[in-house]
Amino acid sequence: MKNQSEKSGIPPGTISYFGKPVTEKVSITLIQFNEFEIYEHTFDNFQECHEKHRDGFVKWINVDGIHEVEIIETIGKYYHIHPLTLEDIVNTAQRAKVEDFENYISCVMKMVYLDPKTEEDLVSEQLTIILLENNTVISFQEADGGDVFDIIRNRLRLGKGRVRKNAADYLAYTLMDAVVDSYFIILEKIGDVLEDLEDDLLNDPRKDTLHRLHHFKRQLIFLRKAVWPMRELINNFERCESKLIKKPTRLFLRDLYDHTIRVIDTVE
Repeated sequence: MKNQSEKSGIPPGTISYFGKPVTEKVSITLIQFNEFEIYEHTFDNFQECHEKHRDGFVKWINVDGIHEVEIIETIGKYYHIHPLTLEDIVNTAQRAKVEDFENYISCVMKMVYLDPKTEEDLVSEQLTIILLENNTVISFQEADGGDVFDIIRNRLRLGKGRVRKNAADYLAYTLMDAVVDSYFIILEKIGDVLEDLEDDLLNDPRKDTLHRLHHFKRQLIFLRKAVWPMRELINNFERCESKLIKKPTRLFLRDLYDHTIRVIDTVE
């Protein structure tokens, strides 16, 4: 893994991957939909993905894997994404932030979920969501193998909820909402475990119980670092003056901001 000292001295806008070593191929999934139709395809390269685009549809392009910088550069050139944004996408140590450009809005955040192998360790993965013109959203995930978007995919496939009836700005909100909802799910699971551990300490105090308590304390600190910047991120996203965000979606973003505050309060 390249560290930040290796990044120093590299000219701004240089697209160089900084993150965990990855051997899997990048996977690109295109889901395009309107209220009445939906199409879903998976590709190994962006050219094939681009050829499947249909006019009159909302397009969600999800890129699993950011280590193959050539693919990121190709997407960037097609959508006129600034090199500094591309640099942020492939730098997994990038802080959470929102940037409003003339033709797109970029949001960088941390997606957190429980490791399915241990069910006690938290996994943090960088996520970049870009809302573009032409009813397009691109999400760049650090790795393939787990995310929090299955509920959205199911709603799209089944035509349930508002997402099929709205434009790309609502889809971008929905993706961020899924990230915040995942924080609630993690907190609920950790809360249940902590209650059991407290009972164990009262009834049968042992060293391993105390060690597990310390472990979950560290996990909560880990979660806090991911959640805290989301408050400012969502607030800035809602307040930016871009024409890409419609007034009705801003109301949902304000509600999402309140959810983020609740998560922070619960963690504290």
